[in-house]
Amino acid sequence: MEDLTGFPTEITRAGQPMVSFKKVQKAYGSLVVLDDLDLDVSAGEMVSIIGPSGSGKTTVLRMLMTLEKINGGVIYVDGKPLTHMEKNGKLVPASEKHLRARRSDIGMCFQHFNLFPHMTAIQNCMEGPVQVLGLSKAEARDRGEELLELVGMADKKDQHPSRLSGGQQQRVAIARALAMRPKVMLFDEVTSALDPEVIGEVTNVIRKLVSEHNLTMLMVTHQMGFARDISDRVCFFYGGKIEEQGPPAELFGNPKRERTQQFLSAVKEAV
Repeated sequence: MEDLTGFPTEITRAGQPMVSFKKVQKAYGSLVVLDDLDLDVSAGEMVSIIGPSGSGKTTVLRMLMTLEKINGGVIYVDGKPLTHMEKNGKLVPASEKHLRARRSDIGMCFQHFNLFPHMTAIQNCMEGPVQVLGLSKAEARDRGEELLELVGMADKKDQHPSRLSGGQQQRVAIARALAMRPKVMLFDEVTSALDPEVIGEVTNVIRKLVSEHNLTMLMVTHQMGFARDISDRVCFFYGGKIEEQGPPAELFGNPKRERTQQFLSAVKEAV
């Protein structure tokens, strides 16, 4: 079924992508950040987004989290519009109520943790499931403890963020996001604020999620080696578009586009 703008009010569910950007545009005044972006992410796929500063990488994640409004196109999650809603057979911009309802499908871990400082690790993990999903405190605690165990933080569940290292805070943040049972997990430069010696703590958790859990994940990262090891596909963004994409071995080992070659060469020289 299509609305008058030509965008479908839903995507056929059989074999559908879990995330779909259809001709998505984002601009701040005259500055175009995303230019008619088309991007599909399959269920269970791990996609890494790389590229120079200002290429639109983080904007992709922020729009998926509904933290930024799009200027054109439509974003779908699990076959249904995220940024829009159906009204009288047409797609119209989503209301705040619609956005709140769909937001729980998406979990995001930010560069700077964003944990509630007055809550312990377990309380941080319980807050969303209780307040948003309506779980009982007992159910939310059980879920939180299970996830803190998953990320190796069970022994720190009663500690406040101020008592935790950066790597430990980021692992709690991952557990907190997973507590909402999202269909899609987003990681925005989750290791860039960490000291080098603790980066492995966080990357190992993400590796575990990739290998043991069938989550759909998008990750913006400047760690090329990590992206190469962990991704099903890598997208190189340049000027608000996907300049090149492909399996990691192909994109890193034999990039076809000159801009991709220049970027990877510059990154390698900076290491």
